[in-house]
Amino acid sequence: MPKNSKVVKRELDDEVIESVKDLLSNEDSSDDAFKKSELMVDDQEEKDVDVEEGSDVEDERPAWNSKLQYILAQVGFSVGLGNVWRFPYLCQKNGGGAYLVPYLILLLIIGIPLFFLELAVGQRIRRGSIGVWNYISPKLGGIGFASCVVCFFVALYYNVIIGWSLFYFSQSFQHPLPWDQCPLVKNTSHTFVEPECEKSSATTYYWYREALNISSSLSESGGLNWKMTICLLAAWVMVCLAMIKGIQSSGKIMYFSSLFPYVVLLCFLIRGLLLNGSVDGIRHMFTPKLEIMLEPKVWREAATQVFFALGLGFGGVIAFSSYNKRDNNCHFDAVLVSFINFFTSVLATLVVFAVLGFKANIINEKCVIQNSEKILKLLKMGNLSQDMIPHHINLSSITADDYNLVYDIIQKVKEEQFDSLGLKSCQIEDELNKAVQGTGLAFIAFTEAMTHFPASPFWSVMFFLMLVNLGLGSMFGTIEGIITPIVDTFKVRKEILTVICCLVAFFIGLIFVQRSGNYFVTMFDDYSATLPLLIVVILENIAVIRIYGIDKFMEDLKDMLGFSPSQYYYYMWKYVSPFVLLCLLVASIVQMVLSPPGYNAWIEDTAMEEFHSYPTWGMIVCISLIVLAILPVPIVFMVRRCNLIDDSSGSLASVSYKRGRIIKEPVNLEGDNTSLIHGKSPSEVPSPNFGKNIYRKQTGSPTLDTAPNGRYGIGYLMADMPDMPESDL
Repeated sequence: MPKNSKVVKRELDDEVIESVKDLLSNEDSSDDAFKKSELMVDDQEEKDVDVEEGSDVEDERPAWNSKLQYILAQVGFSVGLGNVWRFPYLCQKNGGGAYLVPYLILLLIIGIPLFFLELAVGQRIRRGSIGVWNYISPKLGGIGFASCVVCFFVALYYNVIIGWSLFYFSQSFQHPLPWDQCPLVKNTSHTFVEPECEKSSATTYYWYREALNISSSLSESGGLNWKMTICLLAAWVMVCLAMIKGIQSSGKIMYFSSLFPYVVLLCFLIRGLLLNGSVDGIRHMFTPKLEIMLEPKVWREAATQVFFALGLGFGGVIAFSSYNKRDNNCHFDAVLVSFINFFTSVLATLVVFAVLGFKANIINEKCVIQNSEKILKLLKMGNLSQDMIPHHINLSSITADDYNLVYDIIQKVKEEQFDSLGLKSCQIEDELNKAVQGTGLAFIAFTEAMTHFPASPFWSVMFFLMLVNLGLGSMFGTIEGIITPIVDTFKVRKEILTVICCLVAFFIGLIFVQRSGNYFVTMFDDYSATLPLLIVVILENIAVIRIYGIDKFMEDLKDMLGFSPSQYYYYMWKYVSPFVLLCLLVASIVQMVLSPPGYNAWIEDTAMEEFHSYPTWGMIVCISLIVLAILPVPIVFMVRRCNLIDDSSGSLASVSYKRGRIIKEPVNLEGDNTSLIHGKSPSEVPSPNFGKNIYRKQTGSPTLDTAPNGRYGIGYLMADMPDMPESDL
């Protein structure tokens, strides 16, 4: 990892400068050009400069305009759609408020330490994921390529979800909302409600039939859904325009895309708390079920959520961090972003269950009215006695509590005949216990609740615009995890690469906007990221802690941060995090093997979902997604192991930074003892160019070894100082 020039003593600097002056004063006076040359030292310490591999040309690496812009970028990447529609579901399913305990524990054990690790290596080495891991060990360079592949797979279907949100956003500018009521079908004789909608609900029908126009199985493609194709194109155009200039363009957009969701969530929370039944939803949400917390499944799902919530392994965290100054306090950033992510999840959970509590209250009221009418009919028919009904209860305007009282009385008196009466228990908890996540929460349950809001179009516009911004923030980090490593490694123009990447992704993404596209989204979501990312992060941990060396890494952190990080991270990185990650990997593999591979297909005739197993070709696709994502790791390892590619051409030289000036250091200091730098023999050094302040050996001058980059750098000037400690280089 690069040695920071800040550790070089001031006295040593003065001696180096004096030695340069002495050297130049003894040069051949006949060479005017050489005499006029001087060692340039840039006083702009904060100017971040970099060097291209194998090149003598220096280039400036882009940098964030402000610390706030960087933090918003990291928050925008880590806070995504999963915080809104995955975390509340897991919280409800796994013990309510008790679920927060394992989540926080695992956030401290694997979340913050691994997030800190990725921030640190990106900021220190100042490369994307490919360059970072190639620098630490060329044999593990495949880790970066694997991250890029996973990012590409995720970007393919993640942008489709943004397209869905754009479609709903565009349809929200009308009153009543188009999913408010079931459509009517007219024929020659009469008008009737659409059967598929009548069997399900208005929002469910609109999602499956009007928006997706979904087919009945994965094998039945049904052709392109042109509405969603246009929305997908719009989503990729937005991403391309935002990313085409890198962080210079996307960074400015972060101010809106990262902050706007919080404005919407706070507005929804305030509005939700004023709705009838919202408190019931929040109370249900955070009522702890301590017995569930002890189940291993809860801890596995909490660990998985922590892992994916912070975007570990994607490369986006490393890419964003690589544009930071080297003295940035990335430890503070890791803790801050991690807890912002956590509190965002809790805020979203409050909003979701306040709204779902309101929705459950409305459904419960309808249930009470319908069953009260049944009781009245049963009383008129003589199936029930009037004596069963308490005198203070009026069945024509009955409350939920009074209905439940009547229900319990009838159930006790008519115990044997009760089932034949057809009465239902109208409990608000029963409705809240119906776990909903993902698209079912965003596009069905939440949209249904918003139809009951006053000024429902306004809230619908706000909600889906929030989803678009949450998705875009995550997409920026995902695309940055692809673009930055490739630009750093292959030196292609970022604008051209961004356009090509977005075009290719759009055309491949057309499989997700077929009528069967939703099933492909489920397939990619289940198989393209989970196992590959776990393996990537485990290898990242091994690369830094075992191969690079945890003691050396801790020294680098002290040099970079200006203080020694807590020993807590030492033990987390070396022992706890690898063990927890391995357990999570094994648990995920077992879960994948035990769970039958398949998807929930929407059946038009029954208006219900039905589980279907993947066909043979579908299983091949699922396995291929996992294999393709992991394949770069063994391929690069074998290529480097067998020396099929020269390591010196693919690895990064060490880089020292002194007052903004770059001096390349050798990767290997073994060999001839006449010079400190032996990256190349003098015959291998390219011809210098006087116009770039590169010095060459003059006739009659002392014999000098040249640095690998073709200039006399600190390597030569310090050759006469054998007692200088290695850490000062």
